[in-house]
Amino acid sequence: MDFDIIICFETHVELKTQTKLFCDCMVSYDASPNTQICPVCTGQPGALPVLNKQAVEYSIVAGIALGCRINRISRFARKNYFYPDLPKAYQISQYELPFCEDGQLEIIGDDGLPYSVGIKRIHLEEDAGKLVHSAGSLKSSAYSLIDYNRSSIPLLEIVGDHERNPLRSLSEARTYLEKMRQLLKYIGISDCLQEKGQFRCDVNISLRPKGAIDFSNRSEIKNMSSFKFMIEALEFEIKRQSRIISEGGHLPQETRLFDEVNGVTRPMRSKEDASDYRYFPDPDLMEVEIDQDMIHRIQQQLPELPDQRLKRIIQEFKVSKNDAIKLTRDKSISDFFESCAVHCKNRKKLITWILKDLFQLLNEKNLMIEKISISAKNFAQLINIISQGEITDKIGRIVLQEMFETGADPSKIIKEKDLKTIDNTNLLSAVVEEVIAENPKAIIQIREGEKKPIDFLIGQIMKKTRGKAHPQKARELICQKI
Repeated sequence: MDFDIIICFETHVELKTQTKLFCDCMVSYDASPNTQICPVCTGQPGALPVLNKQAVEYSIVAGIALGCRINRISRFARKNYFYPDLPKAYQISQYELPFCEDGQLEIIGDDGLPYSVGIKRIHLEEDAGKLVHSAGSLKSSAYSLIDYNRSSIPLLEIVGDHERNPLRSLSEARTYLEKMRQLLKYIGISDCLQEKGQFRCDVNISLRPKGAIDFSNRSEIKNMSSFKFMIEALEFEIKRQSRIISEGGHLPQETRLFDEVNGVTRPMRSKEDASDYRYFPDPDLMEVEIDQDMIHRIQQQLPELPDQRLKRIIQEFKVSKNDAIKLTRDKSISDFFESCAVHCKNRKKLITWILKDLFQLLNEKNLMIEKISISAKNFAQLINIISQGEITDKIGRIVLQEMFETGADPSKIIKEKDLKTIDNTNLLSAVVEEVIAENPKAIIQIREGEKKPIDFLIGQIMKKTRGKAHPQKARELICQKI
């Protein structure tokens, strides 16, 4: 039996504010447990919340970037439930009047065409604390520790619309999350570091037989913070749900957890509805009125979005679409490219060295590009030096390695280490004659019309000169002498 798939995400994003949502506690991911807390964020009796204006503005920025309607009047509500990492036994969230509604995020669908995925709402809430299990998982642990540092960090929830262009496949699901994460980083409201819990999601999935009208009950898989595990969880759910439906069984609406070790989802609880949370307006917080001046100011200051930058880089720098996609995948990479391009004429070589050689060093050191000590001007200077034939690509990689470690100027490194290309005809001629004398078989093959042995001889010349011979000059001398 073939099935249609419907996938919707509730994406949770920790905002990049200096302080928490309702108090003055600093947001710090490196602080010792339970050191960034106060009576407000731990829910002590009599403590009153005060709303963080920056968090509200970031919410509006996200809403505008995602094409949402911004509600002029918004309200906070109490979402009541008990869990050890929620110290108040309720979460301050938004219910009937969120900040943003009815948006979309355009991706490229499986058919290769643009597809605007519906976004139902964007609301602001406080994050919960963090449980640390003694044995790594709740089931196998003798005890759990609670760190309340994360409690009340501003958390933006972006809820997909299951009725308006939902996601239809695993590949579209991954594309959506990657595009969402990219956009949120571009607009500067979150670093979206998954390893720090800044970007995570709950995923809802349901199936229906091809040709049917109604979907079966959905399952919600909680707290996915890895794209890899998200795909594995969805793959398991598709197999599980399709088997139950094919056998005529009933799928209850439920919340499930993903067992990363065994690659399966397991029941957590029956899926709650809004009534189960007993929402009511928070009596300690007034309604928020978003004036038109704030909306207009945010619209005017909205940074360039990923799709806009992609089109501009293709047009302005004559870059292929494939290369432009790689360059704009991360804002810091495209920022670095544009800063380099101002000082560099050979854009094609610049792109190659960023995407291949620089990326290799970044991956080896597990570094983000904004953390390196190489300035864009110095990197561009290195590409110019290579393009002008002053050093070979091989020597260029040696220089880049030194620049990566010290941040030094490439010209200074080349001079101090005597790495400049040998293009002096007399010096190079002696090396060429030496290589020709050592490889008589190659000379015979060249005279018989073969071309590959020339490259072999050039390689031997490079060995003898430690990569400093000018390759084109060496080729010319070989041809002259043979």
